Amino acid sequence: MFEAENQTIAAVCTGHGGALSILRISGEHALDVLKRIRFGRVEPSRETARQMLYGHLGSPDGEPCLAVFMPGPHSYTGEDVAEIQCHGGAFAAGRALKLALDAGARQAGNGEFTRRAFLNGKLDLTQAEGVMELISAGSEQAGLLAERQLNGCLGNRIRETRGRIVELLAECESRLDFSEEDLDWTEPEEFKQQIEAQREIVEQLAETSRAGSIIRDGVRLVIAGPPNAGKSSLMNRMLGYERAIVTEIPGTTRDTLEESVILQGIRYRLTDTAGLRAETSDPVEVLGIQRSRETMRTADLVVWLLDASSPETAQAQIEEMKHTIPDGAVLIPCWNKIDLKTNAEALPATMPKAEFISARTGDGFETLTARLASEVWHGKLESTPDYAVTERHAALLRQAAGHLADAEHETEIEAWELAGSALRSAAEQIGSITGETVTPDVLDEIFSRFCIGK
Repeated sequence: MFEAENQTIAAVCTGHGGALSILRISGEHALDVLKRIRFGRVEPSRETARQMLYGHLGSPDGEPCLAVFMPGPHSYTGEDVAEIQCHGGAFAAGRALKLALDAGARQAGNGEFTRRAFLNGKLDLTQAEGVMELISAGSEQAGLLAERQLNGCLGNRIRETRGRIVELLAECESRLDFSEEDLDWTEPEEFKQQIEAQREIVEQLAETSRAGSIIRDGVRLVIAGPPNAGKSSLMNRMLGYERAIVTEIPGTTRDTLEESVILQGIRYRLTDTAGLRAETSDPVEVLGIQRSRETMRTADLVVWLLDASSPETAQAQIEEMKHTIPDGAVLIPCWNKIDLKTNAEALPATMPKAEFISARTGDGFETLTARLASEVWHGKLESTPDYAVTERHAALLRQAAGHLADAEHETEIEAWELAGSALRSAAEQIGSITGETVTPDVLDEIFSRFCIGK
């Protein structure tokens, strides 16, 4: 057994249920732990580094496994790292971990491997966050964005901006340290313009958080409308399978149903709601209607279905929609059941403009999904961006932009000490994004979101 301060850690870094399980060991004694738990004709050593070696786990007659040793600093964590591949499943993985712990390693904490990679300079903090985002990516766009963040696209852009702010800070401080000297300083007006240019860059970076939220978290899309308008049929059409029960009886859906689907590269968190009507004697339906109204208030988009098969009630349906939709909701009115010999041109106009579909046959569905994408991206995004900040990043960038605005004002009146203080604060806020100026409590909060083994 090794000393307590050894801090060699081990954890299973694959999920249960796959064909293989991988046990990762990192720390000063990673090679010693590997030698104690893996048996084979060739013993792992620094001479056999990065070679995959066949052997048996636990004893010469134990489970077949493959093992590799990767000496630091050229490893994921920057430390000595060993990995063992054994059969998948909870039993095999758990046994491998127990052997490693019995051999002197300790259980790794949440995100501890990646945290060590950050502390050892193998990753900046944006790249470390990119690891978790790649694991949790729910769409192709989210995966691509996470890969680009992991490859340093965002971190490089942040460091470039911070570097320019630090250069401005250096000149500002030189004015204080060498105020008696006749140095070639930038004219105050030009200096202010240079700060303004960096503030605009910082603000533009912060604005990418909306795209980042859409790509990473998806869009909350609520399908609402009166009973029997076809909401459940539309949800089933979007999902591509029969998720919601569909009948001709009004009020079939009593509660909200939630599912996730990707349409035109966008992940939607769909919610099918209970039909909304003014009066009902069914207490369960009343609760469903209350929940429907609450769900609409938190939606990013609301598709309100109108029944095109009842033209005689069309205007009343529109008035009910206007009365029910929450203020500020992004609304797409949609006339459903156009397959039932309906004269769509005779239906009254809505604001905003309505779409025409048949949830049963699929007519108009592609046009609706294109409209949804246009509303989500405001008609701007065509491909996955190189970077899009998270809300943590955006909050720090907004604070930095405020400090830069203060620096502009102080520069205007040539209050160089105050301008320097504002620039220093801006640099510190931006440095917290990549981890250059981050505090331990922030690191604890970030890495606590990771799963064990990452």
